[in-house]
Amino acid sequence: MNLLPKCHEEFSKADYWNSFFKKRGKKAFEWYGEYPELCGQISKFVKTKDNILVVGCGNSTLTMDLHDVGYRNITSIDISKIVIDQMKDKNRIDRPNLIFEQMDATSMSYTDEKFSVIIDKGTLDALMPDDSIETQKTIDKFFNEITRVLCRGGRYICISLLQEHILRKFVSYFALKNFMLRITRCHEAENKTKNEEGSSIPVFSIMATKFPGIKEKILELSLTDDTPIKVKNEDELINSILSVQQSALVCDRLSKKNVSDIGEINLDLYQPGNDCPRYKIYVLDKPNSCGKTYAAFLVPQGRETDWLFSTTQGRKEFLGNVDKDRVAIVVLGRNHTFNNWDDIKIELSSSIKNLSPSSLPKNYVIDYLSLGADIGKRELIHQGESKYSGKYLIEDVIDDDNKVHTRRLVFLDNQFVVQSEAEMKLSKSRRGKRKLIVNPGVLSCEYHPYMSVGINSLMKNSNEVKNILVIGLGGGGLCLFLNNCYEKLNITAVEIDEAMLKIATNWFDFVQDNRTSVCIDDGIKFINDAALNNKKFDAILFDVDGKDPSLGMCCPPKEFLDTSVLKNVSKCLNDNGIFILNFVCRDKNLRPGVLDKLTNTFTSITSMKMKIILNEIFMCTNVKKNIEQWKNEWKESVDDFNQRVKNKKLLNDDIVDAAELLDELTIEA
Repeated sequence: MNLLPKCHEEFSKADYWNSFFKKRGKKAFEWYGEYPELCGQISKFVKTKDNILVVGCGNSTLTMDLHDVGYRNITSIDISKIVIDQMKDKNRIDRPNLIFEQMDATSMSYTDEKFSVIIDKGTLDALMPDDSIETQKTIDKFFNEITRVLCRGGRYICISLLQEHILRKFVSYFALKNFMLRITRCHEAENKTKNEEGSSIPVFSIMATKFPGIKEKILELSLTDDTPIKVKNEDELINSILSVQQSALVCDRLSKKNVSDIGEINLDLYQPGNDCPRYKIYVLDKPNSCGKTYAAFLVPQGRETDWLFSTTQGRKEFLGNVDKDRVAIVVLGRNHTFNNWDDIKIELSSSIKNLSPSSLPKNYVIDYLSLGADIGKRELIHQGESKYSGKYLIEDVIDDDNKVHTRRLVFLDNQFVVQSEAEMKLSKSRRGKRKLIVNPGVLSCEYHPYMSVGINSLMKNSNEVKNILVIGLGGGGLCLFLNNCYEKLNITAVEIDEAMLKIATNWFDFVQDNRTSVCIDDGIKFINDAALNNKKFDAILFDVDGKDPSLGMCCPPKEFLDTSVLKNVSKCLNDNGIFILNFVCRDKNLRPGVLDKLTNTFTSITSMKMKIILNEIFMCTNVKKNIEQWKNEWKESVDDFNQRVKNKKLLNDDIVDAAELLDELTIEA
């Protein structure tokens, strides 16, 4: 277990713990493990010569097991006289040197600094069922006594389930007292409980070491089998434990129930000390399935942005095409190195198993599927930060022959959406040097050909120079293509983010010339100023994305569709001009309102919906056209566009399927 899971779903923690305590009943000690499961934690920090106190010993075998492996100086206390008498009788002959005393752990009679080790297996949990004022007072007394009877350099080892109120109390108390704290996850105890009871409750060992006078807080965490890591502060320590518990809750849900009712569950897997996820996993169930079959699908690097893997709808369709009841789709994280599928499978095996349904047949072998034997490769070539879009990276996707075939711009706040993409090719200079350049004849964004068809409707059968306005430069791919495709086209691109112009120029071969220029400005302000100055364009294109992924509409930002803005767009169009809108909406309830604004502004509107992506292209004009006129115009424009691209030797094949476009065409007004 060398990967840390962090889940993104929230289930009821209260229901989780209530269910646990109901199931636990009177089997209190079994949930924390006994010496065979805890010896790894105890033997590291407890020496045979230590003077040991076991608080709240009950009838656990821990004290006897410690004696039997060589520990001799052991005192055990419990508030129950009956339990103490039972333990005395049980050990009178075989372990006569063991000391059992009836005593309240919150008011012990021992002298100060008597013990070098105090072991608490579940006693803190029993003393703190809630965080009421009375309970807090009791725990303060308990911790005060622990601190008092523990010698300098002594260790308080507490085995606990660390419910949140217990965790916060423990950390705040002992960190304030400048104890060194190390929290370790007890995997052996958990595995035993899971096998015997079917529970996936995490068990923790906290070692609080008494160092009076220490000035620097020392906080350590060991949640995997790796070396413990230092954490910066108490909040980081607490949040890490809560994340583990939340993940256990999700795994418990996955083990016991079909999750098709909530669509999918996703979680990240981290390596200790690395804040960047190594894997992202999506778990999906087929509705009404019995959970008898299960597979993990490993997505090659560079394919994670494919619609099939990067969208909820795509993953749902993928599930339908796989003959399994449950599928875990695994995406390989950026900024990590992966050698081969076999190494990945070994590393993931424990995590994938934890996500399996409990109804799997015994000894079931989990299948690992992929698109092929190659894991793919992404090569980071540049990273930076924009004040508008945050941190970004530019990466090349390497094919099976170790050749670059795609360059991408990705913003790290939304890593599974490619902001800009370009196909790369090798070009030979006059001196014979080979250089990697963007292929200007390929529109990598699937919706850009449809926007280009709208521009082509203006250019076909025309010898006049046309002026278009593009709001949103991105990587410059659309502007670069249009510049190469049409000699009599003047392009003005407006981009609010100066960093985008640098990215497009330095990494995507975008060039400004006498026909293409970029204005660094706010798009809405530019349009309003243009309308005020009576500036006209033959086409205005909105290809600008929103920055808030939580909104139902992510393209364009909602303020671009304000009535006043659309009115100014209409005012800036020439008589036969066209407004082309790239529209992306995850919330279907928002579309009717947007369409109302468009129909109240423009005379005629058509829309073209992409089949496998969310993008929808609206074409709006101030000229009235009937259905047949629209269909004929777009059919002619597609045919002319495909031929033009071939004549320009940008591509050899059709770039747009006329039948598919007409099939997706809707006349809105």
